[in-house]
Amino acid sequence: MAYGIVHYFAGGTKEQYEASLGAVHPGRSVLPKGQLYHVAGPSDGGWTIVAIHETKASWEAFRDGILMPAISKGIAGGFASPPQETAFDVYHQEP
Repeated sequence: MAYGIVHYFAGGTKEQYEASLGAVHPGRSVLPKGQLYHVAGPSDGGWTIVAIHETKASWEAFRDGILMPAISKGIAGGFASPPQETAFDVYHQEP
């Protein structure tokens, strides 16, 4: 079952997003292994990212193997604080 993650960064900016994306994605138009969908944009008071992964396990592999190690080292110009996170099992997905 697909698994969705929503990250909201209060006070986040496009510049912080670009720096963070560059540190954790394999390329500008290439998704990490197991990620099916990625969208991001400004939202009320910050920046929101939505990612859909093939499974909860693929999200956890990305989180534990790529995302958290990069964040723990620090991402120059990246988001200054952790996001508010919402996760969900995807009930319906269209191609």
